[in-house]
Amino acid sequence: MRAYTRRRFMQVSAAAAATPLLAGSAQAGAVKGMRLGLIVHMGRDPEGALKKIHDLGLPTCQAGIDEYDAEMEKRLKAGLGKYDIEATALNTAGPGPAVWDFYQGPLTIGLVPEKYRQQRIDHLKRASDFAKRCGIPALHTHCGFIPENPNDPVYEATVKAIREVVSHCQGNGQTFLYETGQETPITLLRAIHDVGLDNQGINLDVANLILYGKANPVDALDVIGTLVRGLHAKDGLYPTDPHKLGEEVPIGQGKVDFPQLIKRLKKLNYRGPITIEREIEGAQQLEDIRKAKVYLEGLIA
Repeated sequence: MRAYTRRRFMQVSAAAAATPLLAGSAQAGAVKGMRLGLIVHMGRDPEGALKKIHDLGLPTCQAGIDEYDAEMEKRLKAGLGKYDIEATALNTAGPGPAVWDFYQGPLTIGLVPEKYRQQRIDHLKRASDFAKRCGIPALHTHCGFIPENPNDPVYEATVKAIREVVSHCQGNGQTFLYETGQETPITLLRAIHDVGLDNQGINLDVANLILYGKANPVDALDVIGTLVRGLHAKDGLYPTDPHKLGEEVPIGQGKVDFPQLIKRLKKLNYRGPITIEREIEGAQQLEDIRKAKVYLEGLIA
């Protein structure tokens, strides 16, 4: 997902097979099986957002939150309990701009830009502490355009910054989830290895790999499949303008082969959440989410 500040979900109102790094860690939701959910920005009214998820018949969510005060904690806990919804991850990005294109994106997104790095490290730590208080098991974010070249000084600085956040999450008993998109699967795998901690996982945004022109998501499972701990169900088209990302479209109208993807995930024994994402607002968003739910339920069954 791109930062939730860009898309206020529901306000109108989710060759690693040979990798030893996380081989012994328990996969989130292993006893629950695949279950659908929605990524949603909570604003200051988490109960209202969670009611919409409940009314859609979805049992899980990824919660977009950027305020971590006691009142927000109280409201979020109350809403999750009232509607019996499982928050599988807290999604946040931190202060500063985020421009979702190929030119300004490397300068503004995630922990890569030095200008915003320390502010975002501090923000992610606060988010991790808030998630712990709310019983949310994972922190999820975009790390940015991680350099392909591991000899690039920006790569080393980025890995160090990520390690600081991941270590903080480890202390809180949480998984740190990398959102796919801005880097190739092998670059992401390299960064995970170089960070070197055992509480790392991947939130596989299957459309982002296409929107950024980085990989086919089914093939990407050959590289990072055993590290997948979350998944964004979203569809899209490859970019044709070298300045702009590809177009996000309703599930079934893009390049993601969902039948093959779900089949491969089952072979990998993936039993985590499948979090629907639709990057528009209003009535059409809700209609697309409902259609995606029915379609994905059929594939999971």
